[in-house]
Amino acid sequence: MQMKNFMIDESLKELTKHHTVVMPIACYKTTIKQNIHGYIPLHWHDEIQFVLIVKGEAIFQVNEDQIVVREGDGLFINSGCLHKAQEKDRSGCVYICLNISPHFVLSQELYTPYVKPYIQATNFPYLYVDANQLWGKNILNAILDIHQYIEQKPPYYEIDVSMQLTLIWKNLIVNGIQLEYVQTEIIKGNRMKQMLSYIHQHYAEKIMLEDIAKAGQLSRSECCRYFKRILNSTPLNYVTDYRIQKSLYLLQHGDFNVTEVAYLVGFNSTSYFIDLFRNFMNMTPFAYKKLKKNNPPES
Repeated sequence: MQMKNFMIDESLKELTKHHTVVMPIACYKTTIKQNIHGYIPLHWHDEIQFVLIVKGEAIFQVNEDQIVVREGDGLFINSGCLHKAQEKDRSGCVYICLNISPHFVLSQELYTPYVKPYIQATNFPYLYVDANQLWGKNILNAILDIHQYIEQKPPYYEIDVSMQLTLIWKNLIVNGIQLEYVQTEIIKGNRMKQMLSYIHQHYAEKIMLEDIAKAGQLSRSECCRYFKRILNSTPLNYVTDYRIQKSLYLLQHGDFNVTEVAYLVGFNSTSYFIDLFRNFMNMTPFAYKKLKKNNPPES
């Protein structure tokens, strides 16, 4: 089984290039448990995303909401929205992921009236795509078609992909969603990204609650409310979680010992790191390193 490292930058923006050779689009299958973290970590990207669950079930978090997506159904995630995913009840979840640059969905002339208002709306972070609804079934079938076109690359497949994208977008917007544009919600999203960016840039250093709050231009209490509402965590617990996740890569791929890893990810006590790691992973860092050494990922 190939383990995949989900690459994001300090602001949680995904670094994966979502495009084929000639199109700003990517469509591929993802097995959640094959990620190095065991789940898809919190991130965002400029592309809009459609997901189709082909096996098992998944729990997606989009901004502060959690959505269980059933096998056969899907999910639309809007541009710029924070999201993550984990499989539900060890179901071995596999899904097709379709990422598209918003400017590629429709022609330039149609982008302004039919795409831009939807990706800028503050009340449209996601939409559950139900296979039992005709519009949902149309979208999910089109995702399958696009996945097949990109894998097989028949003649003129780029035109077929473009046609399917138009079909997807029309079925998405025919539901008559009443769009809203609330400036305060835009500001909240930006502040959350700024605080997370600060943590990801400084996790190896000493981080205080005041530092995180300052990055988001908030008071300490308001900072805590942001993290509680959006991530169901405290700011400092999130720092700890992030440090543990960073340690997984170093333990699996580096030649560092446990003490070196502890200090590299921001802990000033090896014993404290070991205790926290055991709580998160149900094994010690040394046992994890040994396990991965004896069971290396396939190349």
